[in-house]
Amino acid sequence: MARAGYRFAFRRRVRYAEVDAQAVVYFARYLEWADVGVVEYWRAAGVFQRTPIAGGEAEFHVVRAEVDYHAPMRLDEEIDICVTLERIRRTSATFRCELHGLANGEAADDLRATIRQVQVHVDQAGGRPTPVPGWFIDLFERYEGRPLKESA
Repeated sequence: MARAGYRFAFRRRVRYAEVDAQAVVYFARYLEWADVGVVEYWRAAGVFQRTPIAGGEAEFHVVRAEVDYHAPMRLDEEIDICVTLERIRRTSATFRCELHGLANGEAADDLRATIRQVQVHVDQAGGRPTPVPGWFIDLFERYEGRPLKESA
């Protein structure tokens, strides 16, 4: 997806503790950054205004994560973590994150990595999948300005 296709982006700088001996971002950090991006995306959409994070009203667990590496990121670079909710199924939500480098401090189509996370909504007490709450679907459909719910 082109950088401009994302409604949400969260900017961060590559820190010393995140790189390896060659000053390239260590591969495991990509998943950490996707998680940070999804949390900030939820914040922007209004999830935390509706329910405290420990409120139990929306409990999602990551059940699948895929990373495609396109180009390295280096120490002190600024990166935009772009996030969208691709689709919502009966008990799951699929998030797409892209990490983009900047061009002279401005957003650019400089794709460094693509990350997909499938998160399942669970009953906290039993740990079993449960349907994604209607308010969650409505909130993100309004935020994204398009339908997200699939019937599968």
